[in-house]
Amino acid sequence: MNIIDEPENKLETLLRLATTEPAHRPEFCKVLLDSTVLVLGNIEAADTNEKKSDEDDTIAIVSWEESGGESIIPFFSSMSCLESSVEDDASYLEVSVREFFKMTLGTKLVMNPHSEYGKEFFPDEIELLLTTGMVQESTQRMIETDNEVVLGEPEEYPGLLVDSLTTLFSKHANVKAAYLALIHDKSQDDEPNYIIGIQGNDDLEKVIEEAGQVARDVTDEEEIIDFIIVEDDDDDISSYFIHETRPFYEGRWGSKIEPYGEPGKA
Repeated sequence: MNIIDEPENKLETLLRLATTEPAHRPEFCKVLLDSTVLVLGNIEAADTNEKKSDEDDTIAIVSWEESGGESIIPFFSSMSCLESSVEDDASYLEVSVREFFKMTLGTKLVMNPHSEYGKEFFPDEIELLLTTGMVQESTQRMIETDNEVVLGEPEEYPGLLVDSLTTLFSKHANVKAAYLALIHDKSQDDEPNYIIGIQGNDDLEKVIEEAGQVARDVTDEEEIIDFIIVEDDDDDISSYFIHETRPFYEGRWGSKIEPYGEPGKA
């Protein structure tokens, strides 16, 4: 098989970027779900002499067996990735990712095996992608400002978290500013945790969902990171961010604002 040398497509670019920078993972998931991919297999016609449509055709997809005996189904983002993984001529189909994920639910999938950049998709991950568009779930909780809530500056500046969120927010034109603080809701938590305030317009809920996914990828699994929409003096937390802190990100610059003096210090 002659390997075709194709330029990297958008999906492959995002996959490469997402391997080292979590901020690109939400966009990768979105582009992936809207893509078509190549799978090894063929269409088997229905056993009928009077077939009136293609609806009864069956798609036969090839699966591979890993060294441990687990069955996986490979799929490919381009012809060059397919040809670099398959030595002999093989039949293949072009299918939408959403349909492919639905028809293979319950099976582990591997994108671009044997390529420099690939990704495994586990069944629970695929179900979550189909239902939420992301590979991790976020949870909501209420912060009652009537409770004993303490806000302040973090002693340790979370540089990795801030860098990744800065990259993410730069992808969203509706994010105008982002703030960082420590919050301690003594009615719910024994220890304080980071809270990120996002200021902007239009629908910021989607941005918060993506930011939550990025935060989980760059922090300890059990660490709590709260996100809140900052509205002009709407509540005590918004007022604190606007009047007593400096944003670490401003959309008009599209880049991180360096903290005053030592990291985490005013």
